[in-house]
Amino acid sequence: MDLKKRLLEDFKIAMKEKDNLRKNTITMIRAAILQREKDEQIELDDDGVIEVLSSELKKREASLEAAEKGNRLDMVDDIKTEMAIIKDYLPQQLTEDEIDDIVAKTIEELGANGMKDMGKVMGVLMPKLKGRADGKLVNQITRKHLQ
Repeated sequence: MDLKKRLLEDFKIAMKEKDNLRKNTITMIRAAILQREKDEQIELDDDGVIEVLSSELKKREASLEAAEKGNRLDMVDDIKTEMAIIKDYLPQQLTEDEIDDIVAKTIEELGANGMKDMGKVMGVLMPKLKGRADGKLVNQITRKHLQ
């Protein structure tokens, strides 16, 4: 089942179970998907949906940080739950060790040596790791290898 259908089915289940937080989170995700489809006048496939999900997760991470700084403990739990719901639809995230191995192999394949090759390496890495690893973490690990 593709992700959009799964989201719709899970939305229906959340409504039946009166799980308002899950229902609202899925509604926001579906709205973001529809908005992107409308803006770009395309039909998103699973890869496109994963991009939207990753974007929504990043927004929640920023909100979580702001809520924690503002000492809004009432919001922190809801945001963490929303993040868990979004992560259910994303592919299994890679561990740092797995990312490190992929980065090392990619650098070796490209013959990259030094920070001047950072863009070339990241350009090859990000499509490989799309939706499975945080871009910031990939960037940090790549920098460590290239220095």
